[in-house]
Amino acid sequence: MSGIDELIEVMAKLRDPQQGCPWDLEQDFASLASHTLEEVHEVIECIEAGDLDALQGELGDLLFQIVFYARLAEEQGRYNFDDITGVIADKLIRRHPHVFASDTVKDSEHQTERWEAIKAAERQQQADQSGQGRPGILANISHALPALVRAQKLQRRAARVGFDWPEVQGVYDKIQEELTELQQATRELDEQSVEAELGDLLFTCVNLARHYDIDAETALRKASRKFETRIGRVEDGLARQGKLIQDQTPEQLDRLWQAAKRTENQ
Repeated sequence: MSGIDELIEVMAKLRDPQQGCPWDLEQDFASLASHTLEEVHEVIECIEAGDLDALQGELGDLLFQIVFYARLAEEQGRYNFDDITGVIADKLIRRHPHVFASDTVKDSEHQTERWEAIKAAERQQQADQSGQGRPGILANISHALPALVRAQKLQRRAARVGFDWPEVQGVYDKIQEELTELQQATRELDEQSVEAELGDLLFTCVNLARHYDIDAETALRKASRKFETRIGRVEDGLARQGKLIQDQTPEQLDRLWQAAKRTENQ
């Protein structure tokens, strides 16, 4: 028995109405969603930490989520795990005609263009089948994505039809414009305007990341991790002196912060 067959059999036993696991029997598609998101984040954390040994286990946890969804669908008479793998295999073959057919691509950039063209044709076909007419250029970008990821996807899609700054300086100018508007909103003490202008500023910063081919979500995660590390150094240094971070003045905290930054380059 293959590993995947064994996992599918384990899942079936967990969902057995008479002898299965009570927790697994209580789950449905909606209740599993948050667990799936957690497993994805744990996979990413292992990758970013370079811990490939731990990654093995986390990939198994993520695969189990897919097997779980497949089991739920099978119980409803919709589809099973083999159907899911068949659909993705067909999609990959369809989207890689340079590998599985006679099409050719010059490089990875050309391949990306072909990939997007094929996806656009698929969206058009779906729209035709549903009678929706021509889909918009931003159609089918999931609202469930993290905000930074979705913003970057929206901007990439718009850029493909020419809705973009031709030079990165335009993005810097827009950031300055949005920052000025945010400052004006804060002076007017208009809470809704402050939120809107801050959103515009963040959206434009994502555009700057896109122009430099940087993943905004990854960049922010790394910045958060760096902040966490520096705060830890500040707390450790104070603890050695028998002090607490909350008892320090802003000036003292700034000096400690700068010292923590300097240790990164030593």
